[in-house]
Amino acid sequence: MSSRETTAPGSGPVPLGFCITELDPGGAEQCLVELATRLDRQRFQPTVYCLGPRPASNPSSLADRLEAAGVTVRCFGARQVVGLPVLLVRLRRQLAADAPVLLQTFLFHANVAGAVAARWARVPHVVGGIRVAEHEHRWHLAGARRVDRWVERHVCVSESVRDFSQQRGGLPAEKLLVIPNGVDVVRYADVSAESPERWGIAPARRLIAFVGRLDAQKGLSLFLEGSRGLFKQFPAYDLIVAGEGPERRNLEATATQLGLAGRVHFVGYRQDVPQILASSELVIVPSLWEGMSNVVLQAMAAGKPIVATRVEGVDEQLGPQAERQTVERESAAFAERAIALLADESGRRALGEANRRRAAERFSLEAMVGAYERLYSSLLDGHG
Repeated sequence: MSSRETTAPGSGPVPLGFCITELDPGGAEQCLVELATRLDRQRFQPTVYCLGPRPASNPSSLADRLEAAGVTVRCFGARQVVGLPVLLVRLRRQLAADAPVLLQTFLFHANVAGAVAARWARVPHVVGGIRVAEHEHRWHLAGARRVDRWVERHVCVSESVRDFSQQRGGLPAEKLLVIPNGVDVVRYADVSAESPERWGIAPARRLIAFVGRLDAQKGLSLFLEGSRGLFKQFPAYDLIVAGEGPERRNLEATATQLGLAGRVHFVGYRQDVPQILASSELVIVPSLWEGMSNVVLQAMAAGKPIVATRVEGVDEQLGPQAERQTVERESAAFAERAIALLADESGRRALGEANRRRAAERFSLEAMVGAYERLYSSLLDGHG
């Protein structure tokens, strides 16, 4: 650890760095923005380091939102791993110039690059962020172990991720702690339902919602492959798919091949997710693996019932109501649980209300930010 002196008490806010792989809209990226913009500015002054290119300015730009809140954003334009040596040099120089007292990293590439560059730049404290139980890229686990020597704490988003990181990732238990994601409860609760016409769907249709990145990890194909019986049994319902990603074309082709093209509506990335959830009667989250699903938290805050695969973090989120809203990763079981809830209107209402209460009680953004602030203060005070 570096011997660089930390900011003395009473000398102003402590400079903090937040390093993330990219700033395209996503769960980890949204979490970083909420954290960086809600920190107590009398105590902390954040700067964000984005390894990738700066996203285009538009109403959904996270970089623009950060800067509007007075957070400095530095983007390095990295696009491929082959450019890693140059990226590390540039990041080290910037960290040395900015002199943050603590660097918090998010996502695998930033966890590794941030830890190495912070070591070279003599940043006194480094905190990693483990946001998923990584089942696909096992070399990510090896990378995390390699840089662990330079990381004081690893923040895991759920107990499941902590257990995975210790048992499968080989990280030391004493460095792992859990800070769950938070959700803006008011943003999702105080929203009225809209007509499906808003999204180009016939006004009389009733909606089931999928919100998320169109990537194999999110498991939408798992739902589609078992959904023909559901759509036949419930002819008034359509699926609205809000999100973009590399699997969109394949998923659209799958819906067409299954004869569901008129019942599954791909509406792209949307800023009006609260309105989509408010207008839907069921939210599906068929992920193949997770850490702690932001969409589950959003649906809970919106007061909606959920059908989710039983992956990391979901049981912790749903609590006592998890048994009625989760299934194993199997198409038929997923469809059967969705059918059961669609057939039980009063049960859906009860689950939605229970979800809303739990989101407000356990997963507020205020609770999340407060936990990070306490962690940072304990490390800076030498009690971490």
